[in-house]
Amino acid sequence: MPVLLEAYLTPSRQALRFALKATLAMLLALYAALWFDLERPYWALIAAAFLQIRPMSGMVIEKGLCQIGGTLIGAVAGIAVMALSAQAAAPALYALTLWVMACAYAGSLMRGNFTYGCVMAAITALLVVFLSLSQPDRVFDVAVARVSELGLGEISATLVSALVWPVRVTDHLAEQADAAINSAFTHAGQRLDADMPLATVQRSLTASLGPLNVLEADSQAARYEGPGGGARIRAAHVLTQRAMRLFAALGGIQQLLRDHPGRIGAPLCMFAGEMAEGFREAESVRGVPAARRHLQALRERARTYPDDDLDPLQRRVVTGLRAILGHAMVLLDAREAIAHPGRHQLRSGVPAWHRDHGEAAVNALRAGAAFAASAAFWVATHWSGGPIAVLMATLPSVLFANRDNPATICTMFFKGMLAALPSAFLFGHVLLARASGFPMLAMLVLTPLFIGLLGAGHRRLVGYCLPFTIFNILLTMPGNGMDLSFDNFANRALAVTGGLAVATVGFRLVPGLGASLRRRRLIHAIGVDLHRLAQPPLHEVEARFSGRMADRLLRLARHDDLLDEAHRHLLMIGLNGLDVGIAGLRLRHRLDGEPPPVRAALVALLDTLAAAFVASARGHAPVDVAAAARTLDAALVDHDVLDERGRAPLRGLLERLELALARQASEMGHHRRDAPVAVSA
Repeated sequence: MPVLLEAYLTPSRQALRFALKATLAMLLALYAALWFDLERPYWALIAAAFLQIRPMSGMVIEKGLCQIGGTLIGAVAGIAVMALSAQAAAPALYALTLWVMACAYAGSLMRGNFTYGCVMAAITALLVVFLSLSQPDRVFDVAVARVSELGLGEISATLVSALVWPVRVTDHLAEQADAAINSAFTHAGQRLDADMPLATVQRSLTASLGPLNVLEADSQAARYEGPGGGARIRAAHVLTQRAMRLFAALGGIQQLLRDHPGRIGAPLCMFAGEMAEGFREAESVRGVPAARRHLQALRERARTYPDDDLDPLQRRVVTGLRAILGHAMVLLDAREAIAHPGRHQLRSGVPAWHRDHGEAAVNALRAGAAFAASAAFWVATHWSGGPIAVLMATLPSVLFANRDNPATICTMFFKGMLAALPSAFLFGHVLLARASGFPMLAMLVLTPLFIGLLGAGHRRLVGYCLPFTIFNILLTMPGNGMDLSFDNFANRALAVTGGLAVATVGFRLVPGLGASLRRRRLIHAIGVDLHRLAQPPLHEVEARFSGRMADRLLRLARHDDLLDEAHRHLLMIGLNGLDVGIAGLRLRHRLDGEPPPVRAALVALLDTLAAAFVASARGHAPVDVAAAARTLDAALVDHDVLDERGRAPLRGLLERLELALARQASEMGHHRRDAPVAVSA
């Protein structure tokens, strides 16, 4: 059955509840806005609709706070622009261009609902200025009216979310944690199976990172659902970071199993196969306790694995397998802490985000150009629909700026708007012109909105049905003094179409950072982080590196998913960088308190590893790693820091890293010979 027919003929219970809750929130917002005789009630409807996109109570509260906070900031900015420009149009538009660019820049550096707050700051400032240019003395009244309308929509959405079929973020996080752990265990079983096709392994890695993306993005809203919210947020951070460490460790072990089975030996390869089967069994059982029992048996087997007669590289493989099982056990602990924060306490530092200021600058320039072009056309033509066109050109430019495929999303938005044109004309003008009273108004206005929201409950249709809903509101503009003339409708439809066209063209002409530039920036950023591993204090360095790399890898996972199989190498670079960094941190934990010569040799080795990573990521063979490792080993011998048994795992670790970097250099050299693929940022 086609997706469209499936969504409307056999809708799921979840989709029906979502559509009913969002429609009820908009009904409440519309009634209250009309009762208070607000100037533009449709902004209350739009606010309620946006807040119900993720109808979980904590998400609604967080997004509502970001919305009202961004609205207040935008209102103050709009008043300041009008005051500083002396109510003249040209200076006001110049100042607004800079404000839009600042909001797009800040939104590109933020995460989750805080990005939405930046969007509201930009849009509210535009509304305040546009609606005040003809009546400068009403600028404060206009600002208060916009805040009141959006605040009313927020209150309506929050009440409906809390009272009608309430859904908690806590339950959602537990489901995502289960999905993330099951996917990670599936991926672990495939990684440790030397005969598994690499394409299958890559697909399972991408599938594993999807739930982690959702978990990390949504966990912040748990703070609004009771005293256990902070513990759940920490547990989500731990789960995400440990999952990334698990994937990095699995990648290193898989490379040795595939490329150097003779060095590893048949017994170790067989044990890795046993672990692969154990991860498959742990993924298939129901409940955390059963999975823990499976992994605990494997962990005991790995702990007692005889390693006296193994060479350093083989010992490193055994240590790596033990670390993989340790990471898996921590994932289960984090899952329990998300569900029952009072029973399990996990420590997690404040996560450090990866912030790409270059990409943010590109997004800011693109948003500023879209606003300036549409505003200049409005000023030159004095078109009555100009403000709507400017708004529609600016909104997607800021809202979708930090997405990995903004041009595709904007095109979907445009198609949803085109579908809304006949619907808004029929329900919002032809039929509404013959209606009287609030019941008929609500029925005719909300019917197409419910239809759109019902389709938006289906994951594959949300990109079309949500803009269908929003543009039905904008094209109808329900209120106490509606203009139902065809000329007015056609003018609004042309303005909305023109504004979205400008935004879509902007994303096509300025697509953002392509794969080649993104790769260079990624290599540079990871190289800088690796060079900083030697800086004190250790706990701050570890928290910063782990957080930035986890965030970076989640973003790269979304980006790599847009590429074909032959060019999905950015995520591989990130995982290798994480592997090198974790190894460096492990060396620091072991050797930080040793004599200065040992410490100096360790710092030199960390710098060498960072330089080798950058070189290998650019397709050049890593150099000096073996020499730096020998220097550190000699310093350990000279100062009697470790005996032979203690130094062997370190030698094995450094040998494994050298082999991994050599493999990366070979693969990236192959990629460099291919023509680069440009994709949207």
